[in-house]
Amino acid sequence: MNPAADRHFTRLTPAGERAPITRTVAVEMPIAIEINGLGYAVMMATPADLGDFALGFCHAERLIDAAADLVDVSAHEAERGLILRITLIPDRVDRVADRVRHRVSESSCGLCGIENLEQALRPLPRVTARSDMADEALFRALDRLGEYQPLNRLTGAVHAAALCSGDGSIRRVREDVGRHNAFDKLVGAMLAGGFGWDGGCALLTARCSFELVEKAVLAGCPLLVTVSAPTSLALDRAAEAGLRLVTLARLDAALEAEGQGR
Repeated sequence: MNPAADRHFTRLTPAGERAPITRTVAVEMPIAIEINGLGYAVMMATPADLGDFALGFCHAERLIDAAADLVDVSAHEAERGLILRITLIPDRVDRVADRVRHRVSESSCGLCGIENLEQALRPLPRVTARSDMADEALFRALDRLGEYQPLNRLTGAVHAAALCSGDGSIRRVREDVGRHNAFDKLVGAMLAGGFGWDGGCALLTARCSFELVEKAVLAGCPLLVTVSAPTSLALDRAAEAGLRLVTLARLDAALEAEGQGR
């Protein structure tokens, strides 16, 4: 399915002039995720790189440990969106059933349906990897990121998640209307391709929310860089796990959180 579509608009000007115009917009649709026959979540996402999305989503939900735990992914068109059917190895089915039991509804953030605080803020592992990325390399990656965002160049409406090497080169990028989805797709692509962080970082065109921190920690990421500001809970969760954070990462300035891992 195409991740972008043309739509018709009327261009307005300060002088009161109007003219018809066609613009390419990012496709956003509900994607219902079924895992081993169980309805798990409904995500609002861009229908691209769905195999990577399935891998990264299952990893972030702690349903799988490795790419080999996912046996099959298939997408099926429905009346209003897509159904993404995922099959995991039998040894992982109990994790799915346990997680489903703690949901009373589904949401795009994956938390509104969690029925207790312990499930919402589960303990995180410690980050043991370290990044040797110099400040100059970080800004070099920021400067080049736009070259790797073809969907955003078309639409101006999607987030990107990038895997960057320690020298600032960009190795993999995934895009989506949702910042969480873009990161899931990137982690999935890394799992599928056998890529490691190798002293680099994850670079996200998003604010630093606690969900993104948790995804980074679970993916073993040594350095999370976001172009917008962090929330208090993101800072707290990163400190707990020893994840190094750089936020408000822009060419004019960037903030590194104190007390994070190095």
